[in-house]
Amino acid sequence: MWSHLERGSSPVDWCESNYSISPVIAEFVNTISNILFFLFPPVLIHLFQEYSKFFNPAINVLWVLLMVVGMSSAYFHATLSLVGQLLDELSILWVFIAAFAMFLPKRHFPTFLGGNRRRLAICSSVASVLCTGFLVMQPAANAFALMTLVVPALGFLYKELNLVECARVYRLGIRCVIVSLLAILCWTIDRMFCDAWQSIDFPYMHGVWHVLAFIASYTALVLFAYFNVNEERPEQKPQLKYWPVNDFELGVPYVSIKHPCKNGDDLAI
Repeated sequence: MWSHLERGSSPVDWCESNYSISPVIAEFVNTISNILFFLFPPVLIHLFQEYSKFFNPAINVLWVLLMVVGMSSAYFHATLSLVGQLLDELSILWVFIAAFAMFLPKRHFPTFLGGNRRRLAICSSVASVLCTGFLVMQPAANAFALMTLVVPALGFLYKELNLVECARVYRLGIRCVIVSLLAILCWTIDRMFCDAWQSIDFPYMHGVWHVLAFIASYTALVLFAYFNVNEERPEQKPQLKYWPVNDFELGVPYVSIKHPCKNGDDLAI
């Protein structure tokens, strides 16, 4: 067990040369490129205060989990330990499962759930335990298994985009899909064409993947948060806004509630 904590105990080693920049950090660029996972979630928690108060406080769980992903990834790339690898991969899995339980439209619920999201959350928790066990037992296949989750997620996102009438939401969704595909491309070419990147002294495409993956993942969560309130409580009139300047659509997107009423309350006038 203790050997799994040792530096270099992971079978996975990315393209960046180990300890070439820092004597204590194995993959320096791959480690510090997780900085967005630490900087943005507190901002998102602040921006989603209205959403959390009047619709679903569990949204903050997702922002915290993104920070866990960043911490786990930074630890893994700094040490290349097997424990770090497993924490990195498991935290990504937990984000997927938590988002699935929180945002799956009720029209897609299996009949045995009876439209009850709490039951879905329980089933998702059981699935997360089982998947966690599988990932721990098969660490070599984890990264590729997790990447397969991206394809149905993007397909589902595109399907939901075609149901909304707001052009601003649609534009953000298309940008999210494009950034996601670019992130996958960076992950793939770092894995498969490492020699080519090393030949031009730029073995850092996995670091680029971290940046693009964060942008794509938090953007997707913002979009699904919008879809969720728009479907379940359309009377609250969700609005997609940007911080710090609402008219600048390359800022930080978030969801605002135009009519912040709770269940059973009268609409705000």
